[in-house]
Amino acid sequence: MIRIGVLTVSDRASRGEYEDRGGPAILAYLRDVLVDEWEAEARIVADEPDQISAVLMDMADRLGCAWIITTGGTGPAPRDVTPEATAAVCQKMMPGFGEQMRQISLRFVPTAILSRQVAVIRECDDHAALIMNLPGQPKSIRETLEGLKDSDGNTLVAGIFAAVPYCIDLIGGPYVETNEAICKAFRPKSAIRSK
Repeated sequence: MIRIGVLTVSDRASRGEYEDRGGPAILAYLRDVLVDEWEAEARIVADEPDQISAVLMDMADRLGCAWIITTGGTGPAPRDVTPEATAAVCQKMMPGFGEQMRQISLRFVPTAILSRQVAVIRECDDHAALIMNLPGQPKSIRETLEGLKDSDGNTLVAGIFAAVPYCIDLIGGPYVETNEAICKAFRPKSAIRSK
């Protein structure tokens, strides 16, 4: 079973002044796309780097999450500090994820260039965790994970989720299978396990 951390970063949501929509959007996508058993640990924190880093470390180190997804706090505003807090707990940067997230979002809004989303690997004592920052808007979350398809269902721009299961394989995590009607996980033939 894969354990997944979902962290919403928002001053207002952490104070109860704003309904968290990002975390539930991530969980909804995971329910649609994952076919294996999984469990989630969902939390909300303020835009404070020490709090964000502490929760990421707790999810990875103590709870054993193989994949941790954040939403919110990736723009250029003074309180947007999620990428810095994420980088502070990592051993390896995974720049391809951030590059692709911006490519997808640029198909929809020109302000996607302002996004500073990152993905990293945190190495723990007995496992590793993939940590990635997603956008804050529910529609953008799904577009980023799933990619862009034409009216016939053909992929125009690949989403980032297709690479996540193999990345989790490579860092020693559980083998994750997907609902291929939503997103087919890419693995080299040598890495595909028979059912």
